[in-house]
Amino acid sequence: MEIWRCGSQQSSKAGTENFTGSVRVDPLFATGNPVRIRGNLITFEPGARTAWHSHPIGQTLIVTAGCGLVQRWGGPLEEIRPGDVVWFPAGEKHWHGARPTTAMSHISIAEPMDGKSADWYEHVSDEQYLGR
Repeated sequence: MEIWRCGSQQSSKAGTENFTGSVRVDPLFATGNPVRIRGNLITFEPGARTAWHSHPIGQTLIVTAGCGLVQRWGGPLEEIRPGDVVWFPAGEKHWHGARPTTAMSHISIAEPMDGKSADWYEHVSDEQYLGR
């Protein structure tokens, strides 16, 4: 058994190369071999969002607070709220973040493949973000 105590891991600010706006990452857990699942609590300030990206083994999001947006490539813009669970299959290009006037937090769970947990692409344009 392993216990990761609340506040035992340092928060960090997400980098501008993969995020737009103010985003904080709080590591929750990282398991070892053979399963290598990582969990983070991600907090997006109003208007903040990821760039387009995909995951080699997929990603699960569990919304914990606020109101956010998600979109898969070619799909509709979807609103997400606390208690919603979102699954992105392996390789599905997508983005997620807060609404323009509301912060949003979610737990992100993903497993890296060959040391890589995400492939990052272009930033989400304001037009894409606003659904225009």
